[in-house]
Amino acid sequence: MACGFRRSIACQLSRVLDLPPENLIKSISAVPISRKEEVADFQLSVDSLLENNNDHSRPDTQVQARKLAEKLKCDSVVSEISTGQGTVNFKINRELLTKTVLQQVIKDGSKYGLKSELFSGLPQKKIVVEFSSPNIAKKFHVGHLRSTIIGLLGTGFQLFGYEEKLQSSPLQHLFEVYVQVNKEAADDKNVAKSAHEFFQRLELGDTQALALWQKFRDLSIEEYVRVYKRLGVHFDEYSGESFYREKSQEVLKLLDSKGLLQKTIKGTAIVDLSGNGDPSSICTLMRSDGTSLYATRDLAAAIDRMDKYNFDTMIYVTDKGQKKHFQQVFQMLQIMGYDWAERCQHVPFGVVQGMKTRKGDVTFLEDVLNEIRLRMLQNMASLKTTKVLENPQETAERVGLAALIIQDFKGLLLSDYQFSWDRVFQSRGDTGVFLQYTHARLHSLEETFGCGYLNDFNTACLQEPQSVSILQHLLRFDEVLYRSSQDLQPRHIVRYLLTLSHLAGMAHKTLYVKDSPPEVAGARLHLFRAVRSVLANGMKLLGITPVCRM
Repeated sequence: MACGFRRSIACQLSRVLDLPPENLIKSISAVPISRKEEVADFQLSVDSLLENNNDHSRPDTQVQARKLAEKLKCDSVVSEISTGQGTVNFKINRELLTKTVLQQVIKDGSKYGLKSELFSGLPQKKIVVEFSSPNIAKKFHVGHLRSTIIGLLGTGFQLFGYEEKLQSSPLQHLFEVYVQVNKEAADDKNVAKSAHEFFQRLELGDTQALALWQKFRDLSIEEYVRVYKRLGVHFDEYSGESFYREKSQEVLKLLDSKGLLQKTIKGTAIVDLSGNGDPSSICTLMRSDGTSLYATRDLAAAIDRMDKYNFDTMIYVTDKGQKKHFQQVFQMLQIMGYDWAERCQHVPFGVVQGMKTRKGDVTFLEDVLNEIRLRMLQNMASLKTTKVLENPQETAERVGLAALIIQDFKGLLLSDYQFSWDRVFQSRGDTGVFLQYTHARLHSLEETFGCGYLNDFNTACLQEPQSVSILQHLLRFDEVLYRSSQDLQPRHIVRYLLTLSHLAGMAHKTLYVKDSPPEVAGARLHLFRAVRSVLANGMKLLGITPVCRM
């Protein structure tokens, strides 16, 4: 595996540079493949060794690279040493590269890439991730405060709700109730007043209001569990910010006791994070009637989760419109004396524009999932290459979800993008459909020729440029995983898997298994099996279930 080769190179470098091998391992990177020429397998950036020097005192990196390369020698692992633009390049013995990589992929299975020394120095951590956070029965709408939604739902159900509809289709019915009461509130101030009073009763612990809200919550979560199951998503805990109604009052008392809470002329309670009255740094935590706000309940939730889980990191995954909100929440936790606030992190994502189903604007996630399945079924039916499937609906949904996930994860999470159904479902190019097709085709190859070939293989049979390119790319998997673990961006894994699929596609056209001598066929099957294994691992990390037939 890559880390074994890295360590071997690092040990030789350490003797020349008088540095511990551990200090050098992360400076030795696998070289991305090139279509134009055969590249070295690893490179050391001389710049990384000189990072402690300031720019004026740094010697010419090209000269330094050449001087360093002259002191190094080829051995049983490294067959060639050369220099590039400020780099020392290492080519691994080809037969050793082939044998080591393929054996390691099969041996490590789903852990391939994760057993790398890049991860070995990292401590085991307990990480709490808050994501999804749907409003009860409500499509996300950043223009509405959650308390308004809660109040309107309570009032609306009393006016327009039906128990039978609530039991049979809770999210749909509560959404219809919300739409109806929202219209009424626009024309009738008493409805808006009633909604506000309902939320106030809820905050004060009114039994009737709490019972109704609990019913909404339980039925909504039941339906969310069903929908999330289609996505392969499981939550360890369901506890929205409204769950922290009582504990938010404790937060207000703590802020007040520290002299941080200020009362305004209007009767609201605020915290001035700037200390000098800067309006952009003022966070409102209590309304004039004593009820809490979103920020108050998020503070209470963070404190409770630290008490409950004693986490090393807590990550909030929400849209980028909440960036300022979380900056203020983390800052308030700091001034309240919670040093662990620095362990909290906001991972923002952009806006998807133009996503519509054939029925019109998207309302629910389930609408999107149903649309994906329908469109994919139609696409599969129109293709001559589609196999006879035991469960075409399940396959269509899995392929469709892959298409959606890859489209979403291809770029920076923070970026907005224009959604296109046609582009998402292309079977060629950089799409999730292409990844699934590649995996299914490689699985079919194994199925056709069986596993009889896979007991042993001759490394000399895998020295063609196409084979070497795949092996070099497999070397880089641990670096890609490490990079995504550091910046929490899935796009690195997406790009890697798409390149791997393109390499496999090109190799499949020239590295025939059928009609090849047994020794050659066996070696090539080993290679394609390793590709499928790593492809499946990467897809699963992204939340995609690989299909074996399509």
